[in-house]
Amino acid sequence: MELTWHGHSTWHVSVGGTDLLIDPFFDNPHTDASPGDIDAPDYLLLTHGHADHIAHAGEFTDATIVGTPELTGYLEDEHGVDDAIGMNLGGTIECGDAYVTMVQAMHTNGINTGYEHEAGVPAGYVISDTKPTQLDDEESETFYHAGDTALMTEMRDVIGPFLQPDAAAVPCGDHFTMGPQQAAIAVDWLDVDHAFPMHYDSFPPIEIDTQDFVNEVKGTGSDAEVHVLDGDESFTLEP
Repeated sequence: MELTWHGHSTWHVSVGGTDLLIDPFFDNPHTDASPGDIDAPDYLLLTHGHADHIAHAGEFTDATIVGTPELTGYLEDEHGVDDAIGMNLGGTIECGDAYVTMVQAMHTNGINTGYEHEAGVPAGYVISDTKPTQLDDEESETFYHAGDTALMTEMRDVIGPFLQPDAAAVPCGDHFTMGPQQAAIAVDWLDVDHAFPMHYDSFPPIEIDTQDFVNEVKGTGSDAEVHVLDGDESFTLEP
Protein backbone atom coordinates (compact mmCIF):
# COMPACT_ATOMS: atom_id res chain seq x y z
CA MET A 1 0.00 0.00 0.00
CA GLU A 2 1.39 3.40 -0.97
CA LEU A 3 0.37 6.49 1.00
CA THR A 4 1.00 10.00 -0.34
CA TRP A 5 0.26 13.12 1.67
CA HIS A 6 -0.67 16.24 -0.30
CA GLY A 7 -0.89 18.47 2.75
CA HIS A 8 -3.76 19.20 5.14
CA SER A 9 -5.96 16.05 5.15
CA THR A 10 -5.49 15.14 1.49
CA TRP A 11 -4.13 11.64 0.96
CA HIS A 12 -3.69 9.48 -2.12
CA VAL A 13 -3.83 5.79 -1.25
CA SER A 14 -2.91 3.02 -3.70
CA VAL A 15 -4.08 -0.49 -2.90
CA GLY A 16 -3.15 -3.02 -5.55
CA GLY A 17 -4.48 -1.60 -8.78
CA THR A 18 -6.93 0.78 -7.08
CA ASP A 19 -6.30 4.47 -6.37
CA LEU A 20 -8.24 6.35 -3.71
CA LEU A 21 -8.07 10.08 -3.00
CA ILE A 22 -9.24 11.38 0.38
CA ASP A 23 -10.45 14.93 1.12
CA PRO A 24 -9.11 16.85 -1.91
CA PHE A 25 -7.94 20.31 -0.81
CA PHE A 26 -4.90 21.56 -2.73
CA ASP A 27 -4.96 25.17 -1.56
CA ASN A 28 -2.59 24.43 1.30
CA PRO A 29 1.09 25.31 1.81
CA HIS A 30 2.34 21.72 1.93
CA THR A 31 1.65 20.79 -1.69
CA ASP A 32 2.92 21.95 -5.05
CA ALA A 33 0.28 19.86 -6.81
CA SER A 34 -2.98 21.03 -8.31
CA PRO A 35 -5.97 18.78 -8.99
CA GLY A 36 -4.90 18.43 -12.60
CA ASP A 37 -1.54 17.00 -11.52
CA ILE A 38 -3.13 14.07 -9.73
CA ASP A 39 -3.61 10.80 -11.57
CA ALA A 40 -7.36 10.27 -11.82
CA PRO A 41 -8.42 8.27 -8.76
CA ASP A 42 -10.85 5.39 -8.99
CA TYR A 43 -12.56 6.47 -5.76
CA LEU A 44 -12.88 9.79 -3.97
CA LEU A 45 -13.45 9.42 -0.21
CA LEU A 46 -14.86 12.40 1.69
CA THR A 47 -14.82 12.54 5.47
CA HIS A 48 -17.17 15.52 5.83
CA GLY A 49 -18.45 18.61 4.07
CA HIS A 50 -16.23 21.46 5.26
CA ALA A 51 -14.65 23.47 2.47
CA ASP A 52 -11.10 22.45 3.37
CA HIS A 53 -12.05 18.82 2.70
CA ILE A 54 -14.29 18.97 -0.39
CA ALA A 55 -12.87 22.09 -2.04
CA HIS A 56 -11.71 20.26 -5.15
CA ALA A 57 -14.17 17.36 -5.17
CA GLY A 58 -15.74 18.81 -8.30
CA GLU A 59 -12.45 18.24 -10.15
CA PHE A 60 -12.73 14.46 -9.74
CA THR A 61 -16.24 13.69 -10.92
CA ASP A 62 -15.01 10.77 -13.04
CA ALA A 63 -14.22 8.95 -9.80
CA THR A 64 -16.77 7.06 -7.72
CA ILE A 65 -17.57 9.39 -4.81
CA VAL A 66 -17.84 7.80 -1.35
CA GLY A 67 -19.34 9.53 1.69
CA THR A 68 -22.47 9.84 3.75
CA PRO A 69 -25.69 9.78 1.69
CA GLU A 70 -26.27 13.44 2.54
CA LEU A 71 -22.84 14.47 1.28
CA THR A 72 -22.87 12.35 -1.88
CA GLY A 73 -26.37 13.63 -2.61
CA TYR A 74 -25.13 17.22 -2.35
CA LEU A 75 -22.30 16.51 -4.80
CA GLU A 76 -24.70 14.81 -7.20
CA ASP A 77 -26.88 17.93 -7.16
CA GLU A 78 -24.17 20.59 -7.18
CA HIS A 79 -21.42 19.00 -9.27
CA GLY A 80 -23.27 16.57 -11.51
CA VAL A 81 -21.65 13.52 -9.95
CA ASP A 82 -23.00 10.41 -11.67
CA ASP A 83 -21.31 7.64 -9.71
CA ALA A 84 -21.59 7.79 -5.93
CA ILE A 85 -21.76 5.37 -3.03
CA GLY A 86 -23.55 6.66 0.03
CA MET A 87 -22.60 4.78 3.18
CA ASN A 88 -22.70 5.30 6.92
CA LEU A 89 -20.84 4.62 10.14
CA GLY A 90 -19.82 1.02 10.68
CA GLY A 91 -20.32 0.00 7.07
CA THR A 92 -17.67 -1.63 4.90
CA ILE A 93 -17.68 -1.49 1.11
CA GLU A 94 -15.41 -3.02 -1.48
CA CYS A 95 -13.68 -0.41 -3.63
CA GLY A 96 -11.71 -2.28 -6.27
CA ASP A 97 -8.80 -3.93 -4.46
CA ALA A 98 -9.54 -2.07 -1.22
CA TYR A 99 -11.99 -2.55 1.59
CA VAL A 100 -13.20 0.75 3.05
CA THR A 101 -14.85 0.98 6.47
CA MET A 102 -16.47 4.22 7.59
CA VAL A 103 -15.87 5.00 11.26
CA GLN A 104 -16.93 7.71 13.66
CA ALA A 105 -15.25 11.11 13.92
CA MET A 106 -16.20 13.72 16.51
CA HIS A 107 -16.54 17.02 14.65
CA THR A 108 -19.13 19.24 12.94
CA ASN A 109 -20.30 18.81 9.37
CA GLY A 110 -21.90 21.75 7.59
CA ILE A 111 -21.20 22.44 3.92
CA ASN A 112 -19.90 25.84 2.73
CA THR A 113 -18.75 28.76 4.85
CA GLY A 114 -22.21 29.59 6.14
CA TYR A 115 -23.03 25.93 6.91
CA GLU A 116 -26.08 26.10 4.65
CA HIS A 117 -26.37 22.34 4.19
CA GLU A 118 -26.36 19.38 6.54
CA ALA A 119 -23.94 16.69 5.39
CA GLY A 120 -24.77 13.85 7.76
CA VAL A 121 -22.21 12.72 10.29
CA PRO A 122 -18.48 13.41 10.03
CA ALA A 123 -16.39 10.29 9.56
CA GLY A 124 -13.01 8.67 9.23
CA TYR A 125 -12.00 5.74 7.02
CA VAL A 126 -10.12 2.51 7.62
CA ILE A 127 -8.70 1.21 4.34
CA SER A 128 -7.36 -2.31 4.03
CA ASP A 129 -6.31 -4.74 1.34
CA THR A 130 -8.24 -7.50 3.12
CA LYS A 131 -11.81 -7.69 4.39
CA PRO A 132 -11.99 -6.84 8.13
CA THR A 133 -12.58 -9.90 10.30
CA GLN A 134 -12.00 -10.80 13.93
CA LEU A 135 -9.14 -13.06 12.88
CA ASP A 136 -5.64 -11.62 12.90
CA ASP A 137 -4.09 -11.31 9.45
CA GLU A 138 -0.42 -10.46 9.73
CA GLU A 139 -0.16 -10.10 5.95
CA SER A 140 -2.80 -7.36 5.68
CA GLU A 141 -2.03 -3.67 5.24
CA THR A 142 -4.45 -1.27 6.90
CA PHE A 143 -4.45 2.55 7.00
CA TYR A 144 -6.70 4.71 9.18
CA HIS A 145 -7.53 8.26 8.10
CA ALA A 146 -9.07 9.83 11.20
CA GLY A 147 -10.75 12.75 9.43
CA ASP A 148 -11.25 15.86 11.54
CA THR A 149 -11.80 14.49 14.99
CA ALA A 150 -11.41 15.05 18.67
CA LEU A 151 -9.92 12.32 20.83
CA MET A 152 -12.54 9.62 21.34
CA THR A 153 -12.60 6.30 23.14
CA GLU A 154 -13.87 4.70 19.91
CA MET A 155 -10.20 4.64 18.89
CA ARG A 156 -9.23 2.65 21.98
CA ASP A 157 -12.30 0.41 22.16
CA VAL A 158 -13.23 -0.33 18.54
CA ILE A 159 -10.95 0.98 15.80
CA GLY A 160 -7.68 -0.14 17.37
CA PRO A 161 -8.56 -3.63 18.66
CA PHE A 162 -11.06 -4.70 16.01
CA LEU A 163 -10.06 -2.93 12.77
CA GLN A 164 -6.36 -3.13 13.68
CA PRO A 165 -4.80 -0.37 11.59
CA ASP A 166 -1.07 -0.61 10.97
CA ALA A 167 -0.78 3.12 10.26
CA ALA A 168 -2.83 6.17 11.17
CA ALA A 169 -3.01 9.74 9.93
CA VAL A 170 -4.30 11.92 12.77
CA PRO A 171 -5.13 15.62 12.83
CA CYS A 172 -2.90 17.49 15.25
CA GLY A 173 -3.19 21.19 14.40
CA ASP A 174 -5.36 21.95 17.44
CA HIS A 175 -8.10 24.63 17.53
CA PHE A 176 -10.48 22.79 15.16
CA THR A 177 -9.28 19.23 15.92
CA MET A 178 -6.99 17.48 18.35
CA GLY A 179 -3.70 19.12 19.17
CA PRO A 180 -0.37 17.29 19.53
CA GLN A 181 -1.08 15.95 23.04
CA GLN A 182 -4.47 14.40 22.31
CA ALA A 183 -3.39 13.22 18.85
CA ALA A 184 -0.51 11.37 20.53
CA ILE A 185 -2.92 9.70 22.94
CA ALA A 186 -4.96 8.62 19.90
CA VAL A 187 -1.87 7.03 18.37
CA ASP A 188 -1.19 5.16 21.60
CA TRP A 189 -4.77 3.94 21.88
CA LEU A 190 -4.80 2.78 18.27
CA ASP A 191 -1.62 0.72 18.83
CA VAL A 192 -0.33 1.43 15.32
CA ASP A 193 3.19 0.90 14.02
CA HIS A 194 3.26 4.12 12.00
CA ALA A 195 1.75 7.54 12.68
CA PHE A 196 1.44 10.57 10.43
CA PRO A 197 0.45 14.09 11.52
CA MET A 198 -2.02 15.94 9.28
CA HIS A 199 -4.37 18.96 9.33
CA TYR A 200 -1.76 21.46 10.49
CA ASP A 201 -0.05 24.65 9.21
CA SER A 202 -2.67 25.27 6.50
CA PHE A 203 -3.78 28.55 8.10
CA PRO A 204 -2.72 30.49 11.22
CA PRO A 205 -4.98 28.93 13.89
CA ILE A 206 -3.55 25.46 13.21
CA GLU A 207 0.14 26.27 12.90
CA ILE A 208 2.19 23.99 15.17
CA ASP A 209 5.69 22.64 15.70
CA THR A 210 5.38 19.00 14.59
CA GLN A 211 8.23 18.09 16.94
CA ASP A 212 5.70 18.59 19.73
CA PHE A 213 3.65 15.76 18.25
CA VAL A 214 6.73 13.54 17.95
CA ASN A 215 7.60 14.24 21.60
CA GLU A 216 4.05 13.61 22.80
CA VAL A 217 3.87 10.24 21.04
CA LYS A 218 7.13 9.25 22.66
CA GLY A 219 5.77 10.47 25.99
CA THR A 220 2.82 8.08 25.84
CA GLY A 221 5.18 5.11 25.66
CA SER A 222 3.84 4.18 22.23
CA ASP A 223 6.11 2.16 19.96
CA ALA A 224 4.71 3.91 16.87
CA GLU A 225 7.20 5.44 14.47
CA VAL A 226 6.18 8.99 13.62
CA HIS A 227 6.67 10.09 10.03
CA VAL A 228 6.44 13.83 9.40
CA LEU A 229 6.09 13.77 5.65
CA ASP A 230 6.90 16.62 3.33
CA GLY A 231 4.04 17.65 1.10
CA ASP A 232 3.57 15.27 -1.85
CA GLU A 233 5.89 12.73 -0.17
CA SER A 234 4.98 9.03 -0.25
CA PHE A 235 5.37 6.21 2.24
CA THR A 236 5.10 2.51 1.42
CA LEU A 237 3.21 0.50 4.01
CA GLU A 238 4.26 -3.14 4.12
CA PRO A 239 3.15 -6.09 6.30
